[in-house]
Order: sequence, then structure tokens, then C-alpha cells
Amino acid sequence: MKKQFTLIIAVLMILLLLPTGCAPKDSVGKNDTGKSPDEALSLWTENAQAKKALVEYVEAITDENGADFIPEEDRIAVFDLDGTLFCETDPNYFDYTLLVHRVLEDPNYKNKASDFEKEVANKIVEQNETGAKFEGLEVQHGQAVASAFKGMTIPEFDSYIQEFKKLPMPSYTGMNRGDGWYLPMLQVVDYLQANGVTVYVVSGTDRFIVRGIVHDSPLNVPPRQIIGSDETVVTKDQGDEDGLDYVYDDNDELVLGGEFIIKNLKMNKVSVIMQEIGQQPVLSFGNSTGDSSMAEYVTTDNPYRSLAFMLCCDDTARENGNAEKAQKMADLCKEFNWIPVSMKNDWTTIYGDGVTKK
Repeated sequence: MKKQFTLIIAVLMILLLLPTGCAPKDSVGKNDTGKSPDEALSLWTENAQAKKALVEYVEAITDENGADFIPEEDRIAVFDLDGTLFCETDPNYFDYTLLVHRVLEDPNYKNKASDFEKEVANKIVEQNETGAKFEGLEVQHGQAVASAFKGMTIPEFDSYIQEFKKLPMPSYTGMNRGDGWYLPMLQVVDYLQANGVTVYVVSGTDRFIVRGIVHDSPLNVPPRQIIGSDETVVTKDQGDEDGLDYVYDDNDELVLGGEFIIKNLKMNKVSVIMQEIGQQPVLSFGNSTGDSSMAEYVTTDNPYRSLAFMLCCDDTARENGNAEKAQKMADLCKEFNWIPVSMKNDWTTIYGDGVTKK
């Protein structure tokens, strides 16, 4: 009996000393969903170089015995939204079309819209119809969004966005405004999260609008990890009183303050990453020069191995692509050593089989 007890103790000690990261041999190369990388990224073509680069990277940074291992707390990825995770233009950005709807089409608001809001909305319409470019439109749009929705509570603004998401996409059949997710990129997010990577959305779109797009969507990113352009938030009873002087009380409600703060594009994305995340990410996903600073920040002087991916809008059959813009981005990828993603050649689908471009 004594020998049996001693043997049991010895076995228990051996089990306790085994590395906790050990896994059965047949689980090598799989994430914690039990899927192999090919299964997790099933909407990517077999020979997509971007997929191969991502899988090789993830396997390297999750190998505790490898030189490129990154602890989970430092595995941070930042994603742009429009043109990276979500349909960029139909015929313009989601938040641009939302403003046009609010100011020029909404029967409950269009007669209340200011001259400035109408001017901005009409510039967007002209841009949609003629391709005209207006200097300063990005900031003007942010100012118009802030004023056009001033006084709405946060839940009211979200409800407005949810209703707008139900409207049909003008360039597609089988898809509403809130459904324009790039399915292969959603797989990337899921694949990274399954491998201990924390995902942030860092968008030029208004933060509350991004949260509204993500709300009740297939993108599993919480509101606290969504960063965008900003407007003021006050309480309904605060008026013009400074926040240092006003005290929130039990009858208060947060409302949109009507003042635009910042457009979160280009270098502003880098600044806000440091302000809100507080450390350098190791992965960047974007699609335009508005994401260039973010990509360079992630891949410059990083203590960990890092990568930047850029989507090229080269699919004109399934998506509102632009061959010229796609080629320019492909050229930039070569220049800056970013990894290009071809929407045309790397993805077996974009929006799913039930969606077709008109």
C-alpha cells in the first residue's frame, strides 16, 4: 500500500512539472477554436501570399519556444474600417451617406438643417455624381455630423444608425447598408482573436457611427476597442457650462454636444493609438494613404516582430473597385514593405454568395 501511495505521488509530481503550454501533437498549427489556419481562413484562396504571411506570422508569435514569441498582453492589432473591414464607398463612405440622408432626405430633420449642413451634404452629392474634390470636406463633414445630430442621446443616435443600416445598398442586390462586411477580413479578425490577439478598430469615421455599424454585426469587437473621429458629449442639462464647473446629477442623460473635435486620419491615428491603447501594436491593417502613418508606426522600431497589411481595391466585378487606386497601393506596398491583399485574387468571395454587384 505504501509503494502504491508513493507511486501516485510521483506521478502527480511529474504532471505538475509538465509545461502548461504543452498540447497534443494533432493540435499543432490550430487555434483555440480547433480549426486549422486553412479552415479558419477558408474564404481566402489557397495561394494567397497575404494569407501565408499572416499564418506564418501568427504561428511564430504564438510559439513559446520561438524567437518571435509575443506575450498575449502585447499581441495587439489595429484595423481601419472603411475599405479594410467594411464596404468603403457606395457611392461614398457610410458616414457621408448617413449625413446626406439626415440633412437632405429625413422628413423629420431636413427642414431643420442648417445652411452649413446642407452645403456639406450637397458637396457630398456632387462628389458622388461627378467625382469632384472639395478641400477640407473631411473636417467639414465631421462638423456637419456633430451639429446635425446634436442633442441626441447615445442610444437615440445608435437607433438612428440601426434604421439607416436597413436601407438597401444602391450598387448591390441582396445587401443592405449595414451588411457590407468583407467576409474574408472577418475571418482574419476571428483568427487573430482565437490566437490571443486583441483587436482594435481605428477609423476615420465618427466613433459613435462606427460603434453603430458594429452593433449587432458579425464583427466581435467591443465598443471600448473602437476608436474613431470624435465629437463632444455633454449632458442634456449642461448647456454651455464647462465640465469643470458642472456636476452630473441623477436626472441627467448624456447627449451629443454638437461640436466636432478631431478627424482621426493619417498621423492622428498614431496619436490616438498611443493615447487610448498606450502601446505599439504589432499588426496593422489598412487600405489607403490615410492608414500609412499607422502602418509605419506599427512596423518602425517595434520591439516585437510586426507586419502591416494593405488592401488593394482591384476587384471591379464583385466590389466597387478602382484599378488605378489599387495599383498605386500595390506600388506603395513594394516601397514600404507592406503586405498587399488583392481583393480580386486573394478572396473566394467578398460579401457572400447572395450578394451581387449591379
